[in-house]
Amino acid sequence: MNDLSGSTVVVIGGSSGIGLETARQARAAGAKIIITGRDRERLDAARDELGASAGTLDLSDAPGLERFFGELPAPVDHVLVTGGGPTYAPLAQMDFEQVRSVLEEHLLGSLRIARECATCVGPGGSLTFITGTHARRPGVGLSVAAIAAAALMAITANAALEISPVRVNAIAAGFVDTPLSARLLGDALEERRRQLRATLPIRRVVGPSDVAELALHLMSNTALTGATYDVDGGQQLIA
Repeated sequence: MNDLSGSTVVVIGGSSGIGLETARQARAAGAKIIITGRDRERLDAARDELGASAGTLDLSDAPGLERFFGELPAPVDHVLVTGGGPTYAPLAQMDFEQVRSVLEEHLLGSLRIARECATCVGPGGSLTFITGTHARRPGVGLSVAAIAAAALMAITANAALEISPVRVNAIAAGFVDTPLSARLLGDALEERRRQLRATLPIRRVVGPSDVAELALHLMSNTALTGATYDVDGGQQLIA
């Protein structure tokens, strides 16, 4: 079992989806929870549900990140980082200012967090990034998402050496049935669910709890560092 009794878990992006479900499971495992988010209403609702400490945070805000980590009760035990989701656009329609913003958040933001975790996470604690499986297979409109996913795997491996004995891992998720997925797909959501239930080897859609269970395992298993773990229900195995 993933026993986190007496530990402090920080969830960056903990007000909805995978982050919120991980915070719920970590709390059930005995952890004290600190969450961040951008939407104040969702953040307040999650804070009240979890009995957590909460604050707004933008991963592209370097001074804000430094201030947030500097004010954490030291040391914390585990940090989970979820992002705002991938950006999809074919080259012909790409908004390069938006691309710059997305990559700054996903890549520079991840590097900044890793640097902060070197001093604010206790020895043997963990930093876990959530990314996607977009780097596994090319496709129209996937360039930015693939770059972010591939780079985060490299950041994870290198940071595991640089900030040791803090452990660093990443989770690469395929399609996960979250509110973010619902916003991205709109009316096409149910058809996507139907397609996945029919084609995935597991014959069901991956949910936030599937990813959260792995996140807790990465926190509690002190032998794991420097690796990226796929949670996609076998999605990359099918055409």
